[in-house]
Amino acid sequence: MRFAADAPLTARDNTRRVAAALALGVHALFVLLLVFGVSWQTEQPAPVMVDLWQALPAAAPPQREPRPVDPVKPEPVPKPAPAPVPKPLADEPPPQTPDIALEKKRAETERLNKQKAIQQAEARAREAALQAEADALKIKRDKQLAEQKRQALLRQMEADELKQSMAGEAAANAARAAKQAAAQAASARQSALSQSIGKYRDLISATVRGHTRLPDNLSGNPQVRCLVKLLPTGDVVSVRVTQSSGNPAYDAAVVRAIEQSSPLPLPPEREARAAFVPELSLTHRPQE
Repeated sequence: MRFAADAPLTARDNTRRVAAALALGVHALFVLLLVFGVSWQTEQPAPVMVDLWQALPAAAPPQREPRPVDPVKPEPVPKPAPAPVPKPLADEPPPQTPDIALEKKRAETERLNKQKAIQQAEARAREAALQAEADALKIKRDKQLAEQKRQALLRQMEADELKQSMAGEAAANAARAAKQAAAQAASARQSALSQSIGKYRDLISATVRGHTRLPDNLSGNPQVRCLVKLLPTGDVVSVRVTQSSGNPAYDAAVVRAIEQSSPLPLPPEREARAAFVPELSLTHRPQE
């Protein structure tokens, strides 16, 4: 039982011994090759220089110093090949050097950093796209709102213009109606004034005619015109004949009749009374 347990250790020791012997043999072989290579190396002869002349010179040329011969460079001695490293047994994995582990760790860190940078760039791109979409939507809403405000302002302006037009037309109609009413009122007042003036002229003529004593020699229907100065009360201030009838007795009789009719009847309206005061042009005929 003890022999079976020590068998793997013995096989491993034998393998190591064989590998060490092989390494020593390889090194001895390289040493022998170096020794024989150096000893069998031969020196190369120096080069020969020859000068060619077409004719002999007049004087003997100076002797030239021989050119130095380049020394032969020795061939480099080959370096001995490294001894083969015995392969580890299958049950022992090759040890991992610290440099390889550090390089792998650095590569993994760089890969993670690149992946993180790519993810951050993608996130920023998504945020930029969302922000651009939100900005475009906001600009669109702002444009729609501005267009709605513009349309509402246009409608309000049209409504205001229509109201102003209607108000102006109504004002114009009211002004025309007022003007027409004023004209009608003025016409009616003027008509009433004319009627009042005519009425009191007839009344004054009838009053004067009632006080007139016609002369006996009067013939026909003569006309006499007198200018009568009156007070606002109707009292006669003076009478003057402006157009004689041709019969002095008739003219004098009309003047006396006007004086006897004082105060003459006058209309109560101030505008109608202005047609009689302060002077009244009175025309009188006996048969009217």
